[in-house]
Amino acid sequence: MAAAFLVAAFYNSTTDPAFTAMAQILIEPRLPQHLQDGGEVTLSLDTAQVESQIAVMQSEKIAAMVLDQLKLVDDPKFNRPQTPPLRDRFRKIGTIVVEAFGLQNSALFGKLRKYFGLDAAETPATLTEYEKGRRAMSIFHDGLDVRRVGVSYAIGISFTALDPKAAADIANATADAFVREQVETKAEAAKEGGAWLEMRLEQLRTQMNKAMAKAQEFRSRHDYSVNGGTEGEDAANAVPTLEELETTAETYQKMYESFLQAYTNSVSQQSYPVADARVITAATEPLSPSAPRPKLILAFAAVAGLILGIGLSFVRHTFDWTIKSPRLIRDNLGIECVGELPHIGKGRETGRVDEVLRRPHSRYSHSLRKARTEISLAETDHPIKFLGLTAASDDSAKSSVISNLATLYSMSGLKTLVIDADVRQPTLTMRLLGPLRGLDRPCHDLVRLNIISTPGRPFDLLPSSVVNTKNLLVPDNMEAFLSDLAACDLAAYAYDIVILDLPTLASGPDMLKVGSILDGVVMVAEWGKTHLETLRGLTRTLQTSRTPILGVLLTRVRAMTSANRKA
Repeated sequence: MAAAFLVAAFYNSTTDPAFTAMAQILIEPRLPQHLQDGGEVTLSLDTAQVESQIAVMQSEKIAAMVLDQLKLVDDPKFNRPQTPPLRDRFRKIGTIVVEAFGLQNSALFGKLRKYFGLDAAETPATLTEYEKGRRAMSIFHDGLDVRRVGVSYAIGISFTALDPKAAADIANATADAFVREQVETKAEAAKEGGAWLEMRLEQLRTQMNKAMAKAQEFRSRHDYSVNGGTEGEDAANAVPTLEELETTAETYQKMYESFLQAYTNSVSQQSYPVADARVITAATEPLSPSAPRPKLILAFAAVAGLILGIGLSFVRHTFDWTIKSPRLIRDNLGIECVGELPHIGKGRETGRVDEVLRRPHSRYSHSLRKARTEISLAETDHPIKFLGLTAASDDSAKSSVISNLATLYSMSGLKTLVIDADVRQPTLTMRLLGPLRGLDRPCHDLVRLNIISTPGRPFDLLPSSVVNTKNLLVPDNMEAFLSDLAACDLAAYAYDIVILDLPTLASGPDMLKVGSILDGVVMVAEWGKTHLETLRGLTRTLQTSRTPILGVLLTRVRAMTSANRKA
């Protein structure tokens, strides 16, 4: 929604206001001349006829008449596009920013002008007369809108322009051009009809005169007898009678008089042509712009941003296969989630290894106690004494979880030993002892003699350097070491719980075989970051080495389930 609002604000601030003026004309159906004297006749226009008139108004002929009348082809204001290009919009934003912060006279003004392209002057392209005409024609058609008013014979002609006066002038000129075009069309048709009638009258006059001359010649001979030729005589040689000649002459005379009347009407129409449309409402200058509509655009941006945000969230949720809930682990891997640890925060990264000591009543401490209880209640053949924790990636919070979990066991009265077996990434040793003391300390021949007490923490630690030197990642060697601890009679080595910081899946499957001698292993996964397939691969690796899996511990959880939220 925020992005949609920014786009809407950018559009509103960089779009010039446009004004729309509208004129209305009325189309009046007229009866043909031969029906006007026949009594009362009702004539109406159908939809096709009205749409035909609208098509005429939108034709290039009307557009050319308006462009020529108002001299719009060479008008720079008219030929300026209503929708500016993107570069001009950024240039306008730059000008607004500079003026808003009063940077006109500052040293930063030049850099801003260069950045926003305020000094970049575009060289106008040289256009031919034909290209200018086509450009003006295109702009005219883009701004013109002709629509029928309801089901009446009234048609609204509206034009949108950047100048309110120009919008009104062009709308009125379009209406006048349509009326003038009808008058000129009727005059031209009457002129062409008159020329044809004049030619036809000349032909009829000649034929009429010839017929009357023949009748007069026949009458002058005083031969009034009816031709009664013999039956065998050819009809082609028969001589017409006086009655036939007079009838022919009268017929040509009537035809001549009829065409003469039509010619008289045609000449009258050429002198006084009347259009079938008239302007009923002239366009006036609009007082307020019709576009853009800031409130409507902002409302549309809010709806569009909301719909787009919901859609993106749905797509992310559908195609996001990272671990975000215990149900996803249970349904896809068949493994239970032993706990959810909330996200502590970036400002407390250094205190994570002793979070339960510094803040024993925090949500993190309560969640880790609940996870410890779930681990203790896990269904195994015997109580869990040797516990291992591993993860799918090296950047997990495994070391912090082990340090705090060992602290909880120690605080509950159990003597705890932590073995840093992650020789590839000895994060736990470095964070508890420091890089120099933890990785470069001397190694005694007897492994248990290398166990040291961690400063400030209630548990002991076997550094990763000892594990690497004694090759304790081999299951037989680790099993011998743990058996040696169990058989030792010294109270200092009588540990109730031993926690191993196992290597991650990225270290290789061979380094995880040591988990097969443990009572159980917990997989540490990061909420919203560990992919389900990666965790599936870690599960298969542990199952292949016959490692008992206790469950998954989610860390850095941002949306906890209701049960863990109450905890």
